[in-house]
Amino acid sequence: MSESTECQQGFYGPISNDIWQRAQKIKLLICDVDGVFSDGRIYLSNAGEELKAFHTRDGYGVRSLLTSNIHVAVITGRKSKIVDTRMTALGIQHIYQGIDNKFEPFEQLMSLYNVSADEVAYIGDDMVDLPVMKAVGLAVCVGDGHPFVKQHCHMTTTLNGGHGALRELTDLLLLSQDKFDSAHGMSI
Repeated sequence: MSESTECQQGFYGPISNDIWQRAQKIKLLICDVDGVFSDGRIYLSNAGEELKAFHTRDGYGVRSLLTSNIHVAVITGRKSKIVDTRMTALGIQHIYQGIDNKFEPFEQLMSLYNVSADEVAYIGDDMVDLPVMKAVGLAVCVGDGHPFVKQHCHMTTTLNGGHGALRELTDLLLLSQDKFDSAHGMSI
């Protein structure tokens, strides 16, 4: 997607005016989990227990959005108790797991929060995320996301999934809406 050459300065580098203006409108952030909140790897113990690593800075960013009247929801293709535990601890109320068609919960969330597609940001990393990414006002791919997905988003983070990419986006949303200094996150 096209970007203008004029830029705003963000913490992670210059941000085009187009992306900055899109970020100013966002009232709802929808996130994929594997490859966004985590690095996309799934660890399995000998006992069959699934493990994932989450970055506390991403958690701080999510909490900062929620305390700044920007809603956050999760739509993920896998089902995991770990995801439910982590997202609930962050204060995310709408957690959709085991979802093959992410567009249906996306439409439900727009209705629930009474927002238009232009007021929604989505961050993902792979092909399953594209239908929603093509519909939202701000589509973001993590730095190590699939190359084809990067071609169809408005912005690619400088950081990789599970390594602060989500925080990069939350900082942009808060900065563009003049909420960064008043946001109250927690590193949980």
